[in-house]
Amino acid sequence: MRSSFPASVMRATAILAPRNLLPVFLLVLLLSGACTGLSDYDSEQVSSTLRDSLIVTTESWDVDMMLMQFGNAKIRLQGTYAVTYQSRARQETHIDGPVYVQLFDSLGNVETEAWSKRAVYQEARSEFELFDSVSVRTVSDRELYSEYLLWSQNTNRISSPRFVTIITPTDSISGRGFEGMTDLSDYSIDEISGRMIVD
Repeated sequence: MRSSFPASVMRATAILAPRNLLPVFLLVLLLSGACTGLSDYDSEQVSSTLRDSLIVTTESWDVDMMLMQFGNAKIRLQGTYAVTYQSRARQETHIDGPVYVQLFDSLGNVETEAWSKRAVYQEARSEFELFDSVSVRTVSDRELYSEYLLWSQNTNRISSPRFVTIITPTDSISGRGFEGMTDLSDYSIDEISGRMIVD
């Protein structure tokens, strides 16, 4: 086989290659020798530290989550993209939107629908947080608008410390410090402003 390079150039490359690997080989040999001297206690401490600092992430696209409670559908959440972070201290899922949520009543019928730009599910607390342009609509034509909304699976209630507006067929009300039922049939607002039509 003919090469356009002179033979001396090829020989020089072949001679230099082993010299470049020698320092790497020596470094690996020294490190492996240094690590064999750890006691069982030290090895366990290193392993424990590594386990505590590990965070496992899982990514999903076209997300469709269904949470069940006592065999019944409780909430369905759909989003464009999700990433789940798992460590010893936390487990949470961040969902990018548009996010669409359905809450079901005890018979399995859709009771409330919600939309937002993103959501976070806190597994340890069984809570969903909806962020950015949150809108809620119930089967009784009640609507809620806010920039943040928290739904607790344990209490089946929604809340928001931020400004909210609730519109019903007969009135509207706005304020801060909202807490209420998911169907908006019963709620309270701490700092109220709004109007009400009385027949």
